[in-house]
Order: sequence, then C-alpha cells, then structure tokens
Amino acid sequence: MAEEIRSADVKNWVPKTALGNDVLRGKYKSMEEIIRTGKTVLEPEIIDTLIPDLKHEIVYIGGSPGKGGGIRRTATKRTARMHKSGRRFKLTALILIGNENGIVGMGMASSREHRIALEKAFMQAKLNIISVRRGCGSWECSCGAGHSIPFRAEGKYGSIRVALYPAPKGVGIVANDSSKKILRLAGIRDIWVKASGQTSTRNNLVFALFEALRNLNRTKGKL
Repeated sequence: MAEEIRSADVKNWVPKTALGNDVLRGKYKSMEEIIRTGKTVLEPEIIDTLIPDLKHEIVYIGGSPGKGGGIRRTATKRTARMHKSGRRFKLTALILIGNENGIVGMGMASSREHRIALEKAFMQAKLNIISVRRGCGSWECSCGAGHSIPFRAEGKYGSIRVALYPAPKGVGIVANDSSKKILRLAGIRDIWVKASGQTSTRNNLVFALFEALRNLNRTKGKL
C-alpha cells in the first residue's frame, strides 16, 4: 500500500507551498534539515522525496470476537452512531512510519471504508514527522553510540503514562509488541519501557510513547 501511494504522489506532484518548491529545487537534502528550521510540512510528497526508504507499520487497534472466545485483532477500529435512518459505522486506523534512523511519524484517520482509512492515516503520519534524539545514556554501557536514548523521558496520554529508560547494548527493546513497532521505526535498538494505566487501549499507549519520544528533544529539566 505505501509503495503504491508514494510512487503515484511523487510522479504527479506539483508543489503548493514554498517549502515544497524548495525541496523540489534541492535546497534541502534531508528531513533533519527541515525539522531543525521548525518549518511545518503541509505536503506528504516532501517526505516521499527526502525519505525514499520510508517504512510503515499498522497498529491493530480494532478487534472482533474470535472463534471460541477471545478477540481477533483487526487493522481498523469500528465505531457506530445512531441516526434516524439507522446505524452509521466509521472505521479508524493508526499507522506508524519511520526510516529506522532517527525519524518517526504517527497518523490516525477515519473513514467509512477500510482502505481509505488506512491511506488517510498513512498520509497524516507523513505530516506528523519528528526527529528522535538517540544516544547511550546507560551507566552500564557508556559506549557513546546511538543504540538507545541519552536520558530518561516520559509521556502521557489519557490514563497512560510511559517512561523510557536507557539500556546497555544487547538488552533489546523491553516492551510490548505495539511499543516495539514505533521504537524500531525510530532506530532505537536497546531500551526499557515502563507503562502504567489502561495500557490495553493500544492507540492511547502509542500516543503516550510518541509523546515520550518527542520529549527527548527537550532538555532534561524541561520534561
């Protein structure tokens, strides 16, 4: 899905913003340069041009009753509301993107159709790109490489609180599957994750984790 959307958009892209024209002329060579300037990205094609090796992961936030009990996870979450004509259903999707080298994004969108919800979430993720600060903040390692994070960071969304701790080499990503997806896309290979609250709500957990990664770009005293 991602490759089809990207190739079609870049091929027919006509920039509508000054930043888009600058990217097309080659003024910016990487996404990190744009993030450092603080400019807002309003065109998804900018991401396609500067990050050709972009990867994506779908967070399975929906569910339906499975055979013999339990929940069968689905890529979209279905909700309903009542109208005079009856129930109207809406599907919501959550997609993560990243280059596994310090760039990560997250997007959530809704539609009446499964595929359209995924496509809209993918486009929204491109407009919500951040740079993740990496390092080696563990006293057990101190190798100076960028395999972990430089210091402890926290994020909160709804009832969920997430704390990220630096880990030495070889520990890996100590977290659940949903958290592993966004951390791998960010390029983090060793980290401890501690979460509290209603962590079974996957979309809130991912939002809290994304906020913790965003807070890494702030100084430690301002977390």
